[in-house]
Amino acid sequence: MTEHPERPTILIADDDPFVSDVLAAFLRTAGYEPLIATNGREALAMFDLHGPALVMLDLVMPEMDGWEVCRQLRARSKVPVIMLTGRSSESEKVAGLELGADDYVTKPFTEPEVVARVRALLRRVI
Repeated sequence: MTEHPERPTILIADDDPFVSDVLAAFLRTAGYEPLIATNGREALAMFDLHGPALVMLDLVMPEMDGWEVCRQLRARSKVPVIMLTGRSSESEKVAGLELGADDYVTKPFTEPEVVARVRALLRRVI
């Protein structure tokens, strides 16, 4: 993985442009450099190209869902992964964490919660 600049790169993988733009604004304000992927295949390609410090991953995306993206990320990296989803059942949270996600945020979310979770995970790796 590449070294991270003063503004660590965060890859946001979500097919909803509103959600991606809101997350990017939250992260930019907090001092991070967001990248946006709109589907699972694009997320993996951007991950390989940019080596982000953290990945925020929607579960329901076209071309490749977040579950498969997480599996493939775990096969090649220990990068922190935060699952983003509207699904809030306990069984889905547990499945995401057991698959290799480091955290799980349900939609709708707030800026303070998202930024705090990103900071907490990045404290461990940067």
